[in-house]
Amino acid sequence: MSDEPIFIFLATYDTEADAKLDYDAVKELHSAGVIGTYDAAVITKDADGKVKIHKHEKPTQHGAWTGVAVGAVVGILFPPALLVDIAIGGLAGGAIGHFWKGMSRKDVMELGELMDDSSAALLVVGKSKLDKAIEKAVTHAVKTVEKEVKADQKELDKEIEKAEKEAAKEEKAEAKEEKKAAE
Repeated sequence: MSDEPIFIFLATYDTEADAKLDYDAVKELHSAGVIGTYDAAVITKDADGKVKIHKHEKPTQHGAWTGVAVGAVVGILFPPALLVDIAIGGLAGGAIGHFWKGMSRKDVMELGELMDDSSAALLVVGKSKLDKAIEKAVTHAVKTVEKEVKADQKELDKEIEKAEKEAAKEEKAEAKEEKKAAE
């Protein structure tokens, strides 16, 4: 098992706009070198309880895990029927197992309940303790919580790399189909 833990930081908001402001603050922390490898997304739920993950840029531009880490955590917290983008959970399949095994049932329930009580959230998954740096930057949140995941980081990285390759293949195939349809 790797000595480096993984951390999950979840902040909830009254509005998606507030969550996006804090998402931008997290990107600034990374740009300034305050936090290292991370994955972050704004998550919203509609009136029917459908969950959507919002990304504002390709996370690889900021050295993140291209959405797989966030997809894995969301895959634990919500049943597939509630996810607007089922592919995210599917691609994160192997990573989901690492997060599931590395979190206590109580932690999963606490994160899930926090998400249930809000319509917008900021989810950040990182390789280093996030709370001190993010607490100062996340100024629009109603509630926040950070959890440590006891997972084998090397194995998780392998699963994430595998999911990234699969996502790249799917993206390439979709682009090819779109090009064909346009001709």
